[in-house]
Amino acid sequence: MVLDRLLTWLLARADIGARLLVILGAAMMVVVVSAQVVMRYVFNGSFDWADEVSRIAFVWTIFLAIPLGIRDGSHVGIELLVERFPAGLRRLIARLMSALAAVMMAVVFWTSVVVALATWSERLGAINLTSSVFFFPVILGALHSALHLAHLALFPTESRA
Repeated sequence: MVLDRLLTWLLARADIGARLLVILGAAMMVVVVSAQVVMRYVFNGSFDWADEVSRIAFVWTIFLAIPLGIRDGSHVGIELLVERFPAGLRRLIARLMSALAAVMMAVVFWTSVVVALATWSERLGAINLTSSVFFFPVILGALHSALHLAHLALFPTESRA
């Protein structure tokens, strides 16, 4: 199917970008927090911006990693009841839950856009950035997650269902 191939292609590229940004964010956290520790305990000083930069890197890393967990099926699930159902019903429930979660991620995406626009003029204290910078990864992660979940709901395979 054309839509399946298009979504697969698009998600593969988005996954590569998300993975690179997650690696970059984690590396940035390690470098900034390590530098801050050295500054405090060795030089008895600190960087004013280190807390905000490490917090931004943490938020970006977490929210951009969520769709990668959805893709791999590594998020926590409770299967106590569902595993007792016949295989056909389990697949139907998996598709319905993926569709419902995709709708929820679309709501998170839209709400995050609205809040980011509303907080655009607010500035962070130590660095001259909009406070909306905390909502950008939520927007990207929710959209990316919604696409993965919609793909799972529309085109389930044995390895993904």
